[in-house]
Amino acid sequence: MHFSNFTMITQRVSLSIAIIAMVNSTQQHSLSNASTEGPFADAFNNSSISIKEFDTKATVYQWSPETQGIIFSSINYGIILTLIPSGYLAGIFGAKQMLGAGLLISSLLTLFTPLAADFGVILVIVVRTVQGMAQGMAWTGQFTIWAKWAPPLERSKLTTIAGSGSAFGSFIILCVGGLISQVLGWPFIFYIFGSTGCICCLLWFTVIYDDPMQHPCISVREKEHIMSSLPQQPSSPRRAVPIKAMVTCLPLWAIFMGFFSHFWLCTIILTYLPTYISTLLHVNIRDSGVLSSLPFIAAASCTILGGQLADFLLSRNLLRLITVRKLFSSLGLLLPSVCAVALPFVASSYVITIILLILIPGTSNLCDSGFIINTLDIAPRYASFLMGISRGFGLIAGIVSSTATGFLISQDFESGWRNVFFLSAAVNMFGLVFYLTLGQTEIQDWAKERTSPTSEDIKLFQI
Repeated sequence: MHFSNFTMITQRVSLSIAIIAMVNSTQQHSLSNASTEGPFADAFNNSSISIKEFDTKATVYQWSPETQGIIFSSINYGIILTLIPSGYLAGIFGAKQMLGAGLLISSLLTLFTPLAADFGVILVIVVRTVQGMAQGMAWTGQFTIWAKWAPPLERSKLTTIAGSGSAFGSFIILCVGGLISQVLGWPFIFYIFGSTGCICCLLWFTVIYDDPMQHPCISVREKEHIMSSLPQQPSSPRRAVPIKAMVTCLPLWAIFMGFFSHFWLCTIILTYLPTYISTLLHVNIRDSGVLSSLPFIAAASCTILGGQLADFLLSRNLLRLITVRKLFSSLGLLLPSVCAVALPFVASSYVITIILLILIPGTSNLCDSGFIINTLDIAPRYASFLMGISRGFGLIAGIVSSTATGFLISQDFESGWRNVFFLSAAVNMFGLVFYLTLGQTEIQDWAKERTSPTSEDIKLFQI
């Protein structure tokens, strides 16, 4: 799962690295941060390799900044289209097929991207949109697998190790993407990471099974350990989704608000990181790939360490599950808010500013052991479906926060950034208070499988 997340994020941001060499340099300089494709992509639009250093032998396209913005955003629209339906379908047809198919389609389209660019910008937009749909299938399908494979005392550890693949992939492509383009030409960015995805697909379809009962090589001891620790699995994957019960479930809304708050600040920091550093500290981040990649290393490290610590606290019975979830949610929302609020007051210090910018995405990822995986606790049967909705709230937060940030800093740069950070801290505090008040870890009644009618059911039937 770590490898698949690594592969998908590198494929998603490959175009953000390659476009520096694909378009006219004068156009690239004028591309606005606000029009790029998401929290990871924009850091790469200002990557460590200067435009003039790229190999100019490959084809160069005359794409306007507006056109580039449409290309970048197209993959997000594709992801939004499939987030919710893919989570539901993964519960019916199995996450192995859904995630594997999404990864395979994304890999093949990555290989096809250079050829699509030769045919025209319309085809590139179509390719990126379909690729987003494929990745949406893969992102949400993962939680169906964890619902059947991750024992409660190992859940944080397993999901965070898998999720850290995205941050690690971001670090790798930032470090080597520009070098590949300079030495081999920009098409090889797509060829290399597209081929890596195909290899990952081969491994995926070979070694992955939807649940322990189907795995031919698992030991009896491990199978019994996993199955005995999990709630009873549904006898039939084809089930109606209790939408009404979900809409009125306050613990579920606590998770949604947590996602909204978490993605609000993370999107701002990762999207506008190059602009903030280069403008306020007068550092050209394109000349320092290592500096640009540090937040991703911090994010990957904190994700894994947070998962290890959360499961340690649970396995030693030091804290209850609800306490662990709320503790890591608090750390993941409170610490980044403190760092963000402090940023305007330390702008004169280069070192402190860089440290705070690294700590924000790092500490934010402690939420991965909090509300991020809380759907596995309260509704494991519908984990993928609910994860799709949760990520939808996150994407909405990213769109709104990026737009608001662009508006605020366009009025006055310094005071605008101060207002951006204060607003982000307020949003985080709202999400934190909401989750601390209403968050739960018990399986909800509507998420339980009823094998026989209850007394209430009989009374309702008689009425």
